[in-house]
Amino acid sequence: MKIAGIYSFNNGKEVVESKYNLEFSEIKNIIHSIDSERCRTKISREKTMSGRKLYNPKELNKAFTEEFARQNWKRYRLECTYSSEYYTEDFHPAEKPKSAFRGIDFVKNRLGVEVQFGKYAFMVYNVCAKMTIFHNLNAIDTGIEIVPVKSFANEMSTGVSCFEQFVWDLEHRGVSDIDIPVLVLGITA
Repeated sequence: MKIAGIYSFNNGKEVVESKYNLEFSEIKNIIHSIDSERCRTKISREKTMSGRKLYNPKELNKAFTEEFARQNWKRYRLECTYSSEYYTEDFHPAEKPKSAFRGIDFVKNRLGVEVQFGKYAFMVYNVCAKMTIFHNLNAIDTGIEIVPVKSFANEMSTGVSCFEQFVWDLEHRGVSDIDIPVLVLGITA
């Protein structure tokens, strides 16, 4: 695979290149090492795409997970304990809400990486909320988001968002004083 697009959110490119040069080199090597052909599957259920070989987002995520693990990048995950203190006086849930987890795909030396090939219409959440939360929890200082460019997303077996939409959303949202530096990489086969 290869990098086809680079977007610097809140000086993300500059910070990554100056503070995380070694980690960024590892990430570029990981991207280039992914054999995209092993992540293709033949589609037989949809008439319009029957017989076509499309990229399987689950297989792409699996390939990235294996490669990041080889380079000793770690998943970072924490439990969300839900509070009931904000319920109204007349609301009493039948059972206590079960806790959930939030996580970042990979972390090394306070650099967080998200790889996004799933059905996720709101990828901007990773940059504008999740990475800020994990920064506030003292896990990361800077982030990298890896997403498909539109032409690559069009070749996937499920609908996914793309680099171009991600950049458009961030450009039109703007940078807030709580945002951390994030480098967005658009990739293709």
